[in-house]
Amino acid sequence: MRIGAQLYTVRAYTQNEKDFAYTVEKIADMGYKTVQLSAVGKDLRPEWIRETCDRFGLEIVLTHSDCNRILYDTKKLIAEHDILGCKYIGLGAMPDKYRTPEWLYRFAQDFKEPAKMIAEAGKLFMYHNHDFEFRRFAAQGAPDASEKKRVIEYLADWFAPQEMGFTLDTFWVQAAGGDVCQWIAKLKDRIPCVHAKDMEVAKQGPVMAPVMEGNMNFAAILEALKDSCCEHLLVEQDTCQTSPFDCLQASYRNLAGALL
Repeated sequence: MRIGAQLYTVRAYTQNEKDFAYTVEKIADMGYKTVQLSAVGKDLRPEWIRETCDRFGLEIVLTHSDCNRILYDTKKLIAEHDILGCKYIGLGAMPDKYRTPEWLYRFAQDFKEPAKMIAEAGKLFMYHNHDFEFRRFAAQGAPDASEKKRVIEYLADWFAPQEMGFTLDTFWVQAAGGDVCQWIAKLKDRIPCVHAKDMEVAKQGPVMAPVMEGNMNFAAILEALKDSCCEHLLVEQDTCQTSPFDCLQASYRNLAGALL
């Protein structure tokens, strides 16, 4: 497994060329060799992003792409990922309208063709989970709606492995009351990318923490990942109690010590 940085963690610092270049240089200096593109400035061209990341020895391995581009601008999005040298085209979150029993099956109907086009181009459509994917209900209109299933189970059934992979987010599995190691085992052949994110407790309740500095059993999680297809362990911390750069550095240091 290679340790990477999810740039969503530092999204406030990647909105223009000057900030982006300075930020990825700092990330490379921490020891990271790969990054995921997410929430970077809309005016940053793929060619420039690739050139800048190459300059600092960072490989772009995954994105979170706009859902409308995945649906309606698929060919151009694939071409841009060719420029980026990126195999995995990710969806950061299911749009709100699909998250109900009435509309969940529509997600499969709408995204099936783009997922096939992405697969035909030699890439893989990646779905990133939060906690709501662990809700259990009967999806109306679906051929397998006779029994209640979790949303993530429906997705795994409706999309073939070559059509959809899962960017399993360790924090959100835990937040949903799931067993992270159990879900790694369930999806072991479909998780080439994993978001490493820890959880600790503050006065206001659970908060995100640098990896291996919270309360999650990351020793067991890392051991479970050894029996999966995980290639890229991407550090993501949506909210940081201190500097996001300090959090990324701490997570890299802890993971490198455990894995390298």
